[in-house]
Amino acid sequence: MFHCVRCASFIVTVFSRDSFRLHMAGNLGTPEKGLIENTQSIHSGNLDEVHEVPMRVIIRPLPSQLEEDKVRSLMETIQNPDEAFKVPPIDILWIKGRQNGDYFYSFGGCHRYAAYQRLNMKTIPGKLIRSTVSDLRIYLGSSTPDLL
Repeated sequence: MFHCVRCASFIVTVFSRDSFRLHMAGNLGTPEKGLIENTQSIHSGNLDEVHEVPMRVIIRPLPSQLEEDKVRSLMETIQNPDEAFKVPPIDILWIKGRQNGDYFYSFGGCHRYAAYQRLNMKTIPGKLIRSTVSDLRIYLGSSTPDLL
């Protein structure tokens, strides 16, 4: 099984957890015949369960580059009970560390995170992706903390 994800000017086809193909696309019309279009995240596309994750436990080690118009638009949508469901959950890497400690890292969804933060929301909808320190090392390299 594989997924086809459209992002700006390219299409990513994921065949398995470790195998994917990147297509450059000038025209993002319909996907190639036989491909399954999925606008969800590559990491959490197969996860249906969404959790209300406390904002205080989420670790965001990389600085965000924010477009203020996007953040304001998301804030308006989140505050509207008839439209809040349209804001997708963020992906959160869930890593078990020392003595069963839980660590929750998020790298994407910076505009959504900022919108919830500015609205002083206690929680944010998130998909928990069970991960390892090795997965975290992909994002942080030699800056990865010793969690084990």
